[in-house]
Amino acid sequence: MALAASVRQVNLWLVPEVTLLSTHERWRKQAEILRLSKEARIRLEWFIWHKEHGKNASKTARHFGISRQCFHTWKKRFDAVNLRSLETHDRAPRRVRQKEITPEEEGRVIMLRHAHIRWGKMKIAKVYEATYRKKISAWKVQYTIKKNALYYHPKKNAQTHAKRKRSKEKKRITTLHKKPFPGFLIALDTIVLWIGNQRRYVFTAIDTVSKIAFARMYTTKSSKNAADFVKRMVYLLDHEVWNAGHDNGSEFHKHFQATVTQLGLGDYWSRVKTPTDNPINERFNRTLQEEFIALGHLTDDTERFNHELTNWLIEYTFVRPHQSLGYETPWQYYSKAAKVSPMYSSRTSPCFLREDSAYSLAFLYICLQQRRKKQRSLRALRKAMQEHIVCASKCARMNMGFSIRR
Repeated sequence: MALAASVRQVNLWLVPEVTLLSTHERWRKQAEILRLSKEARIRLEWFIWHKEHGKNASKTARHFGISRQCFHTWKKRFDAVNLRSLETHDRAPRRVRQKEITPEEEGRVIMLRHAHIRWGKMKIAKVYEATYRKKISAWKVQYTIKKNALYYHPKKNAQTHAKRKRSKEKKRITTLHKKPFPGFLIALDTIVLWIGNQRRYVFTAIDTVSKIAFARMYTTKSSKNAADFVKRMVYLLDHEVWNAGHDNGSEFHKHFQATVTQLGLGDYWSRVKTPTDNPINERFNRTLQEEFIALGHLTDDTERFNHELTNWLIEYTFVRPHQSLGYETPWQYYSKAAKVSPMYSSRTSPCFLREDSAYSLAFLYICLQQRRKKQRSLRALRKAMQEHIVCASKCARMNMGFSIRR
């Protein structure tokens, strides 16, 4: 009679053959059954590799990129019978600070709070000292108020607290150490225009060093439009932008924040009700309103407004001298400053520094004002170029000293 491969005969008995797994394979199987965490399984591999390679601790530490001290710490904890010993222990301190407020103090604060429900913690602390001839910290008062929910509007207070918790901490523009090279900081803002009973919004942006600027009208002041606008501005500067500064308007939240993160820009906010934190953009807004909008270009037709704005932006960049730049044009200043920028060596696409770069920048203004940048056709671009080529060529010839080829 033929026997199965896993069974052997011992005298009159059939004994199944059992093949034991190796120690390391048993450890891996046990880790899977016990559902150890990812960190514990990685530590288990340390000791498996350590035993398979001559039990050399230094070699094992180098192989896994850990310190020898870390390896030996876990080696002391490792128990081959209990693999849960490789799990991370609770790191909470055994002795924690206890509340220093006494029940008597807490009761007194509750009484004063009920008597003066709209008073703040500092006022209650002063009244407590005057009433009971003992000092109490404002922190103890705040702790008691929070613990017992002694608020005039508990629901409203909870909503405010949740809102503050959700919102991230804003980096203020005053903390940014500005550097004098193009693209280090672009300043953004929004101009609200009332045209009859309708409102139109002009998003503006300017490079704080070279003064190269861009503007575009939208029908709504949404964060999606702000995100679209900052993409166009970064594209105009050939993605050589490092930081963005703006005020606390609603358009600079949500989708705008996601886009800034995607572009890898530093995001800095002005202080509340402090326009002096964004002076360069505020001055550009005034120039735009005085030299363009006030001279007969105010219209609620966004396509027409952006079409006419293109010519003015080209003139602003290539023709108009700027006092802050030593009466040079933004393009002249940019052409000089970009070459000596400390970030110049890291530039991977120096298209603005070619011979025809002035034409490239002027044509970018035309492209960026199209209604849908991603869906524009070649025919539409050629038509736009024919309408603006005369202006762009004239501007470039007057200021750059070389001819523009079609």
